[in-house]
Order: sequence, then C-alpha cells, then structure tokens
Amino acid sequence: MPLDTAAIARALATTPGARSEGLETTHSLLCRREAPAFQRAAKAVGPGDRLIVACTQEARLFTELNDATAGATPVAERPIRFVNLRETGGWSLEAKAATPKMAALIAAAQLPDPAPVPGVGYRSAGRCLVVGDADGAQRAGALLADRLEVTLLIDGAAGTGMGSGALAQRRDLPLFAGRLTRVSGWLGAFEVQWSSANPIDLDLCTRCNACLDACPEGAIDFSYQIDLSRCGGHRDCVRVCDAAAAIDFERAPLHTDERFDLILDLRATPAFSQHQPPQGYFHVPPGSRQAAALGEAVLKLRELVGEFDKPKFFRYEQRLCAHSRNEQIGCSACIDVCSTSAIRSDASRKGKAKTEAAGGIVVEPHLCAGCGACTTVCPSGALSFAYPGPVDQGRRLQRLLATYAKAGGRDAMLLFHSEGAGATLIDELGRAARVDRDIQGVPARVIPLALWHTASVGIDLWLAAIAQGASQVRVLLTAEEAPEYRDALAAQMAQAQAILHGLGYAGEHFGLIEARDARDLAALDAALRVAPAQGVAQPTAVIAQADKRATLDVMLDHLLAQAPHRAERAAAQAEPIALPAAGSAFGAVVVDADKCTLCLSCVGACPENALGDNPEKPQLRFTERACVQCGLCATTCPEQAITLVPRLWLADEGRARRQPRVLHEVEPYRCIRCSKPFGTLKAIETMIGKLAGHPAFQGAGAERLKMCGDCRVIDLHSRTDEVRITDLPR
Repeated sequence: MPLDTAAIARALATTPGARSEGLETTHSLLCRREAPAFQRAAKAVGPGDRLIVACTQEARLFTELNDATAGATPVAERPIRFVNLRETGGWSLEAKAATPKMAALIAAAQLPDPAPVPGVGYRSAGRCLVVGDADGAQRAGALLADRLEVTLLIDGAAGTGMGSGALAQRRDLPLFAGRLTRVSGWLGAFEVQWSSANPIDLDLCTRCNACLDACPEGAIDFSYQIDLSRCGGHRDCVRVCDAAAAIDFERAPLHTDERFDLILDLRATPAFSQHQPPQGYFHVPPGSRQAAALGEAVLKLRELVGEFDKPKFFRYEQRLCAHSRNEQIGCSACIDVCSTSAIRSDASRKGKAKTEAAGGIVVEPHLCAGCGACTTVCPSGALSFAYPGPVDQGRRLQRLLATYAKAGGRDAMLLFHSEGAGATLIDELGRAARVDRDIQGVPARVIPLALWHTASVGIDLWLAAIAQGASQVRVLLTAEEAPEYRDALAAQMAQAQAILHGLGYAGEHFGLIEARDARDLAALDAALRVAPAQGVAQPTAVIAQADKRATLDVMLDHLLAQAPHRAERAAAQAEPIALPAAGSAFGAVVVDADKCTLCLSCVGACPENALGDNPEKPQLRFTERACVQCGLCATTCPEQAITLVPRLWLADEGRARRQPRVLHEVEPYRCIRCSKPFGTLKAIETMIGKLAGHPAFQGAGAERLKMCGDCRVIDLHSRTDEVRITDLPR
C-alpha cells in the first residue's frame, strides 16, 4: 500500500502533543524479515512512553516477541498500541489520498490512557444449573461436570416430564424435575426457583423401574415422571414404591429456591427476555444449530470459575436526574432503552427516611453491559459514560480532526463502529477492495473510530465533532446492537440534524449504516461514498466537557457563530428551530393562563431549576436553556395547564435562552380585612369555587377564605355570633 511517511511525520510535528519518532524508516515485513527492528524499538521505548505498531494483523506475534526480547519493557508495564492503517485506508482505491487519515490515526494513538474507573467484581465457585429436557441436560452436564459443580433441572414437556427423554440409569449428577418459575441475578449470584408438581420425587427415586412395570397405562417412562393425562388412578405404582416412598399423589407442589453461579438454559424460551442477558447466563435453544452453539457455550462456562471484574461503565448524579419528583414520573428514557434491564425506577418513597434523596433511578452495575445507550438518551447528563469518559473521548475527536486538517485533509467523515463486529466488517471491506473491482474500500476522508459500544456516543459528541471540523458522522450498526439502540440513535440523530439544518448547514450530516454481516459489504461500501455535508469554516479548539449540557451549549454557540449566511439569518434567529418530539433535550414550556392558578407546584417539581418563582410578586419564570423536556412540570400540574414544545431557541445570538422570562403573572389577591397580599386572584377564586358546597365554609366561613392567615385566626377568636366547640354540652 502507498505510505508517505514524510508527509505523516510533518503532520505529526505540527500537532500539539504528537510525535514523529520512528517514521524515519518504512517497514514492509516487520513481522518477518524486519522483526529485529521491532525488537530494537521495544528495548528503546521505556514504561513512560508509547510503542505504536501501525498494523493489527500480527498483534499477538508482536506482543509475544516483545516479552521474549531481552531488555524490553514487559507489555504489562508498557502496553503496545496497534493502529490499523491498511484496511482503514491503505487497501482502498483512494489509498494515495489517505495520508491525512493515517496521520490522524497515529496521532490519536499517542494520547494518554483514559482515566481509570472503578471496577465491578464477580465471584463464581462454579455452581452451574443446566435446565432443559433430559437428553439435552444430561449431555451438557457430562461436558461440564469435570470442571463445574453441575445440577440438572429437567423441565419436561407440558409440565409432565413425558417426552423429555430418558434419564440415565446411573445417578452421576444432582437432578430435579419441575417448571422453572423465577430467575434473577448475574454471574455468581443467580437466584433460581422452580416448582415440582409431579407425584414422583426424583430425589427419592432409586430408578428401580418397578413403577414402569406396574403401570398398566404406560403413563411412566424412563424420564421417571408420571403423565397425569394417561394415569388411570389405580395407584399400583405407589404400592410397588412403598420402600422408597418416591411416589405421592397427595403431595403439594414443592417450590425450591436455590443459588447458582452459572446457568445453561436449553429450553426454547429463555428465562430472560431482554436483548442482553446477564453475564453467566447462556441460552442455547433447540434446533439444527444447537450442537455448535452448545459447544461454544460449554467452552465459555468452563472458564467462568474464580474472581472476575469489569469496569463500572457509567457515572450517575442523582441531583441532575429528571426521572421523578414527589413520586411523579418524568423522564424514563434510560429505563426504556436499557437492553439488560439494569436500570429501575427509584421514585417510590416507601421504606425511605425523610433525609434520603427523593426520586431518581437505580443502576445495577453487575447487570450493566456497558452499551452506554442510557447515557446517550439522558437529556440532563445525570448518566454519563465512563469507559472512556466524555472528556477523554472529546480529546480523541479533537486530536483526530485537528491532525487530519493539518495534514491537508478535507470533509472528514467520522465512522463510529464497535470494537467487535464493526471492526471486523471494516477489515473485510478493506480486504475485499484488494480483490473485487466493484468494492472501493474505505474512502480517504472516512476516519473509522472504534468504540466499546456504538450506542455510547451521542448528540453532544456528534455536534462536537461537527464543531471541530468534521463534515459528517456515521454510526455503523451490526447484529450486536439491540433494536432499542437503533431507535434511540435514530431519534438522537434526528435531533442533531434538525439543529444543523435549522442553522443553515446544508447536506446530511448524521446517519446510521446498517450492515449485519460480510454479505453487506457492497452496501457498506456504497453508504460510505456519499457527498460531503457543509461544515464550519473555522473549527473550534474546545473539547467536550464532563457535563453533557455544558458541551452542548459550547458547541451550539460555535455552530451558531459559524452558521452559513449568518448575517442574512440574523433576523430569522428569533424564530426557534423546531425539533422532533422523540428524544428532544431542548424545548420550551407553554402555560395556559386561563387554567394556571400560579400554585407553583411545577416549580417544586422541576429538577433542573428551569422553572422558578419571584419572591416579590406572583410570577412563574422560565429559563429555556435549563429545560430538558422531562415533563415533570406537566405531570405535576393539578390544572393540566402546561404543555411541552420541543425546540431550540437561539434569539439574540443564543443569549435569550439563558435569561429567565415570565411565563405567567397575575395581580396578588389582597386580604379583605387588612389588604395584605397573600395569594393570587385565580387561586383564591378556584378555592372558593371548590369549597362552595362545603358546610364548614358557609357565611362567615366563606369570608375567611378571603383573609390572610393572621386575619383568619383573629376572626375566628373575635366573632361572638358563632357556636364554638367549647360551648357544646358534654
């Protein structure tokens, strides 16, 4: 492949923080004839520096060669970073123009490691439950028994056990029969319950086969369970089993609760319905491909003994959460999108002390798989992805785009893809371009960017990329992504695209690329060859910040300042940009003045302080910048006077949305006795109307409703024409 190392070195030399050492010599067979050059570099680069190899194919070989080289720092102390220049650009019809992209990828690889995050621990002693029919469960149990502590649960057809296969005569493993009723937990901590209603207790059964011989209807087979639909009720089986007492037709259904570390589920319907089941749970349904899938599951299960850990992928700040207030539900975007059921509502006050924080969510880190979709849809930034965090990811974007531009690159498209199936597809596309004339390969302007999960990056970083000079952002989806993630990403991209179009930027800046497997290479190739979209004339040097809303504000300010035909559009800025309702994180609140009583319950419900009052006069104020469109105000309002309007208002160069404005105000209602203001006219009139028929508020009682609190007490004690409770006979 063509490789202009001199041009790459010049680009790196002008990029702050990047270095060009090692580019003096171009290697073409580093993994074979030129391996001594790698060994010399491995010895020269110490623990505090970077060793980068611009090839991913022989990563294992170079790792082993590093540790086998005397004097080289071990990989555990100084990891090697591998950068793919070949499939991402070198194997492309535009390879000669890919130098800026190659420089950008090398520069990004030189960034320091992201900040460490807390870990989540698992402990597995190897207690494994295998549930399925007799044949499948016994076969799987035999493959696992030498490594794991296996228990078999025979879940028979229609709850009878008949037709589920014959049990072996030898009792090698603990075995139960019943219907699985509940499964919860994760690797090392599964809680399992099953119900056994069959008259034969497999734990007591000695498999003497006397009951099979005694049953005239053939209702018992070698599954050692009774088919009650065929049983005649003569109870000959009970008589012959008298010594073991394993058969009892009067026995109440037995509910068993057990804990397991691992579960292998061979039934047609899995115990977990979510897209991503908990770690430690494997579902292998019956079918023509069961043998291959079972073999893969068995290999994984055998290794899951010991202590394990993973990163805690998220950060959560309850004070920013817009999920609930006062047991009223607002935003539930994270709960709805989570494919592992790791997030639940914590809106209820039941069992909580008054000092505990009210509202919010609970995220179970042991169930979290690190997809990050919850952080993408979170409008307030209460949930943020931590592996890596937005600051590290933003620094990476800025380094890529700045280096690309310094090397002469134009109209960059960032292609976000997963480190698994997504990276494999890009490799396949690059390889196909070498042999298929209809495949052109990854274009020179397309910069692939691997993520832990494609759903972990959202609108804040997408808009940051555009503000930093990118022309477009594409997200490559494969079979790995849950359907919820596709919908969420599409909704967020619709928001981002509406904003850019509203600012006057032409073209399609954002899009999803669906490519399920290698058969979609032609479609992927075509999807990457789209016309560039209009970007900013002057990129910003600001990187993404830890706070999502702060990042959005900074990037929106820059995009507004760089908007095409800005002078001509100044008058139009007063008109807000309409946004799709689904997934909107920006918007206004509209109050129906005829309904609103200024009770201010919405102010107490607003988690972001977008709504506020005025201590000096009856007013409802609103700061549009702070609104996340959670809907808590509308849910809480007793008069249903509030409506949400998704939009982005950029009047007065964006300053208008930062200033509080009055949504509704009324004259205060004055006490009929002392003239002190104590409420609003609408509120008092509404209260009087609702209490008009109540016997306690007739005559003088009705007049007291028009008094302030002090005068009401004085009036109660000063009137002599009313009967008091102390005057009543005992």
